[in-house]
Amino acid sequence: MAAARVLRAGGCYRRHPLASASSSASSGSGRAAERGERPDSVGLGFRPPPHSHSDWIGPPDKHSNLRPVIFYVPPEESALERRLREARQEAQASNQRFWARHNRAFRQEKEEFIYSRLKAKGLEMRDESGQKATLSAEEMADFYKDFLSKNFKKHLQYNRDWYKHNFRITFLMGQVALMRALRWLRGRKRNVEQ
Repeated sequence: MAAARVLRAGGCYRRHPLASASSSASSGSGRAAERGERPDSVGLGFRPPPHSHSDWIGPPDKHSNLRPVIFYVPPEESALERRLREARQEAQASNQRFWARHNRAFRQEKEEFIYSRLKAKGLEMRDESGQKATLSAEEMADFYKDFLSKNFKKHLQYNRDWYKHNFRITFLMGQVALMRALRWLRGRKRNVEQ
């Protein structure tokens, strides 16, 4: 059984509110969230229905290829739950920025590499039929190897930051789960006493 319900409009789906947050990251607007409203999803191409009580995951961003999340803000969100949601939003924003920059640099450097190799061979970017000229897999392997080597330190730093975000989120999730369990036990104890 699928954990998410796929919607025809926009390809977004909802995630159960207790789903793991460690791989999440966000795009929601802080002011709307602080007021207890849904974050504005301008630019995302979708908006969750107002009656929803779940996180919503949208279609992949065209620059980063990451799926943006609009996080559900409960009306009586505790300070700890707000810290968890904000940590998830911060992680998503950080991932979004990194992968958008990385993918932009990748595409640009790839085009420059192809152009320089074709120019060295005396070929144009497009052949006689208008098709875009390509290089062999072996030639492109040189580019991929060089690109990864050149960006090794950036990827290393990204991985460190990713782990920091996820350890913080996991720690906050544990605190929120404990707080909710204690709240549930206190409520159950009151019901038994009555």
